[in-house]
Amino acid sequence: MIKKKIIALILAGGQGSRLGLLTKNIAKPAVAFGGKYRIIDFVLSNCSNSGIDTVGVLTQYKPQQLNYHIGIGAPWDLDRVHGGVQMLPPYQTEVGADWYKGTANAVYQNLRFCDEYDPDYILILSGDHIYKMDYSDMLEYHVAKEADATIAVIKVPIHEASRFGIMNTGENDRIVEFEEKPKNPKSDLASMGIYIFNYAKLRKYLVDDAKDPKSDYDFGKNIIPKMLKEKSKLYAYTFRSYWKDVGTIESLWEANMDLINNDSKSSLLDPKWPIYSQNMSRPPQFVGKNSQIQNAIISEGCIINGQVINSVIFPGVKIEENARVVNSIIMSDCVIGRNVIVDKAILSSNVTVNPNTVVGNSKDIALIDENAVIESNYVG
Repeated sequence: MIKKKIIALILAGGQGSRLGLLTKNIAKPAVAFGGKYRIIDFVLSNCSNSGIDTVGVLTQYKPQQLNYHIGIGAPWDLDRVHGGVQMLPPYQTEVGADWYKGTANAVYQNLRFCDEYDPDYILILSGDHIYKMDYSDMLEYHVAKEADATIAVIKVPIHEASRFGIMNTGENDRIVEFEEKPKNPKSDLASMGIYIFNYAKLRKYLVDDAKDPKSDYDFGKNIIPKMLKEKSKLYAYTFRSYWKDVGTIESLWEANMDLINNDSKSSLLDPKWPIYSQNMSRPPQFVGKNSQIQNAIISEGCIINGQVINSVIFPGVKIEENARVVNSIIMSDCVIGRNVIVDKAILSSNVTVNPNTVVGNSKDIALIDENAVIESNYVG
């Protein structure tokens, strides 16, 4: 046994059905993002930058791309002999195989992994959010409060609070009530799905919860309400920077557009908090003499001979002469032909748009499946 002060578990098994064809073959955390990343790179980089060197990634839905991308964790300095990153799918036991039934059950099924490190604290994370957060600050807050659990929250407009799990707090930010998507919210503090627990206490709750046939085996529905009912000390940790749940096509598009603003707190250009990823080596991008680029992210290996405005261009994309790409996300190895207009679209990888074609209409987001060949106008 190698004793650790804190370990992290990343819940990365979600299907992400609201992302449509982008997740038909891969788990939501493996969806491409920001020119050269995948969504899970943000939470893995947060762990690395926060000094957390032992991370379990709980997978379930179509994990192959996620497994390949994370590998042994070298880009995040998580290729460790003692600790590092480990992929944790549901597995066969002496009584049979069992899918994860909920967020709490997913952690319960991996208590043996946790016990190997006998941690004082355990950090539970979602693998499908875009944000930069120093978890060591949250842990310091948790310890100072002598909390049993600390839940990260972010303030949302009160008229949108009914879309979230809402934490109602009393004196000194102690949580007194949790409401799941309340019709009439009493607070604007939305749960971010980021939890720090005292491990010994959480372990007991998970074991008890697993024995309850009426449970949903969920942190928000079962574990947290039971802890509150039994007067455990739960505190809210308010996060005041950029955070985005990229659970829909619209929010994924918005988060990519946010990256283009270098002043945004989601910017990838902050050397103090780098976002690491597993990337193939590509040649430098080439920008032709008749091209025009404004407010865009252009990744390695691209050949740009047309116009790119307010867009995110992934590696290996070719944009031919007189083509115009506006307010769009173009994923790896797409070919945009001559005289093409792409306006407010998301093109999955290896899409070919034939010459003299229009994709998108500047209003709704046009979503194109991978390997598609667009031969006529497509507005979505």
